[in-house]
Amino acid sequence: MQKQAPLEKMTFEQFHDWLDEDTHAEWVDGRVEILPPVSCTHQEVGLFLLSAIFTFAHSTSAGAVVFAPFQMRLANSSRSPDILYVSNANLHRLKDTYLDGAADLVVEVISPESRARDRGEKFYEYESAGVQEYWLIDPERRRAEFYQLVEDGAYRAVLMASEGAYHSRVLEGLWLRVEWLWQQPKPTIVELLRLWGLLA
Repeated sequence: MQKQAPLEKMTFEQFHDWLDEDTHAEWVDGRVEILPPVSCTHQEVGLFLLSAIFTFAHSTSAGAVVFAPFQMRLANSSRSPDILYVSNANLHRLKDTYLDGAADLVVEVISPESRARDRGEKFYEYESAGVQEYWLIDPERRRAEFYQLVEDGAYRAVLMASEGAYHSRVLEGLWLRVEWLWQQPKPTIVELLRLWGLLA
């Protein structure tokens, strides 16, 4: 059963001790924010992306992939993105129950109640923390936005290639057509592996 958010402020360590596996929450400036349940569409799109990213990273030995409600601890917050990819170079940040610092890639599947938070607070937190890629996927509006961190430390929106595909920078060789996110049925993992040249 999900807990109620405490009224008093707490440290990250106190939040981490308070949190349990049944409670989906984030810690922001000392306050606990309980996250609402997500829709079936949110889960379907998130699961497809998780399967794709996990399979690619595993097949290429590129690092680790974890998913909500796993925590990513930043300077003044602890967020629980839908998907986190951590490169081999940053695996030392990956603890048993949280990531201590920025992931290389963060994916947030937007719910109607989370649009302002995902495009506002989290956008600037992830940018400031050095998350190299940030994907914002909005199933309800069938919109996908992809941001990459540039040399000045700011996010730059990345336009789709001519075939309507996004090519990841941190996971070189991983690409996705945006239309796959909304279509039924979605491509299978075997089909994706063949398209990526990882399966004959």
